[in-house]
Amino acid sequence: MQYRKLGNSNLELSAIAFGAWAAGGWMWGGSERNDAIKAIRESYELGVTSIDTAPIYGQGTSEDIVGEALVGIPRHKVQIITKYGMRWDLEKGALAMKSKNNQGQHIDIYKYSGRESIIKECEDSLRRLKTDYIDLYQIHWHDVTTPICETMETVARLIEQGKVRYAGVCNYNVAQMIEAEEKVTIVSNQVPYSMVKRDIEKEVAPHCIQNNKAILAYSPLERGLLTGKMKPGYKFEEGDHRAHVHFFHDENIKRANGFLDKIKPLAEDNHLTLSQLVLSWTLAQPGITIALVGARNPQQAVANAKAGDVVLSEGEIKTIHQHLAHLQILKS
Repeated sequence: MQYRKLGNSNLELSAIAFGAWAAGGWMWGGSERNDAIKAIRESYELGVTSIDTAPIYGQGTSEDIVGEALVGIPRHKVQIITKYGMRWDLEKGALAMKSKNNQGQHIDIYKYSGRESIIKECEDSLRRLKTDYIDLYQIHWHDVTTPICETMETVARLIEQGKVRYAGVCNYNVAQMIEAEEKVTIVSNQVPYSMVKRDIEKEVAPHCIQNNKAILAYSPLERGLLTGKMKPGYKFEEGDHRAHVHFFHDENIKRANGFLDKIKPLAEDNHLTLSQLVLSWTLAQPGITIALVGARNPQQAVANAKAGDVVLSEGEIKTIHQHLAHLQILKS
């Protein structure tokens, strides 16, 4: 496993980090708790020391699972990454979405990162995660109803209190990152990035490279599209958000698989699965520090972890880019 330093911090993360959104079940058609716990533990045995979660993932379920999975593992050997700013239990801030919890009950989710809310969320996360500090604490989405300065001042206070080691952001643009830096040192930005979603290459990635900020790439496999395992006509389980996302329309699945067929020989030459090749490509892109990869069972987790052992050659990356240039995903 490769390990990479997070910006100008003293925090080193595994290049492949365990993304625990799917483990929480919410928006993924449910999850099996014991499988998720085993997945985290087996990832750790293969060098995956960094785990990303959030309170909103299963409305506390994901953090509970992570906390249980890490029992018995020395705290200093893992890096816990979690978030704040998405409330399902408080009608305050900006409505983000209407959803259903894992029990099928309707819930309203708000983007809210006011001072008192962050303090409460931090305490709740520490309790669920069974720890007394969070390595990287990130705002989940920008809250238009709360000044960034108030939010970041609160996180700075949590750092002073020893409850948080470093501050990060998620889904922030460059202007928001600059404003946040006025109140606290931001070491990273967690953003979506994959072979078929490369918007950050225009502004966010160059800014992060120039200012020594880490990029935590989430959904590098585009939620399963780039695994090669999906076929046109794929049926999602009830409650799985992907059923309504354009990437998973039959034509786009067909186009993605056509591209994957072209790079499959590279995977075979390196004794990799297509997923592992895609993850290795992701880690080789400018500015990308780590790739967050979800798993709901030990088999997926083990396969993901192995991608952190691979370093592709410049020629292999060039070949992938040549084929990627011809892949067009329809947006509607």
